[in-house]
Amino acid sequence: MPDLKKELASISTLMKFDAGTVILKEGAYVKVIPLIISGLAKVYKEEENGHEVLLYYIKPGESCIMSVTSMIKNEVSMVKAIIEEDAEVVVIPTDKAIQIAHKYPKWNEFIYELFNLKFHELLNVVKILTFSKKDVRLFEYLKNKAALKNETTITTTHQQIADDLGSSREVISRLLKKLEHDGQIKLNQGNIELL
Repeated sequence: MPDLKKELASISTLMKFDAGTVILKEGAYVKVIPLIISGLAKVYKEEENGHEVLLYYIKPGESCIMSVTSMIKNEVSMVKAIIEEDAEVVVIPTDKAIQIAHKYPKWNEFIYELFNLKFHELLNVVKILTFSKKDVRLFEYLKNKAALKNETTITTTHQQIADDLGSSREVISRLLKKLEHDGQIKLNQGNIELL
């Protein structure tokens, strides 16, 4: 829709964020709606013990659905979003995003489709957290991360994986060794190759 694109261009700002930048803080009011153009962001829920659990990724062409929910209800965010790979992000002020929602049904269609997609991703996270053994959960995480980047080798650390899965580095290292022994992965210095 050219009219919607034109209006979005007039009300939004294109920003660049480095990997590691927090773009949404848990407990803060949402001031802008991010729309990822390039790069990758991930959304976490902080646990009471200080660990964080990875809920979902925000890929190019997507937005943070939890930001939209918080904006609609005018509540503080229940999640934290961090840029994983350097990203270009279209930043839409929340008051303008509400106006767009009233004016363009196609925007609402986009948001509903995104809700549906992220809901299914969250159901998968719940299934894995609740019903899967830790090694299965870890391997699912590795497969999803590789699929996001369309690669079979993942550049990461054991600590980063532990942080994403709300576990300890020692547990992750032990499970990675088991997966390697089972022939599912190959551990290299600084990366993991899925076999």
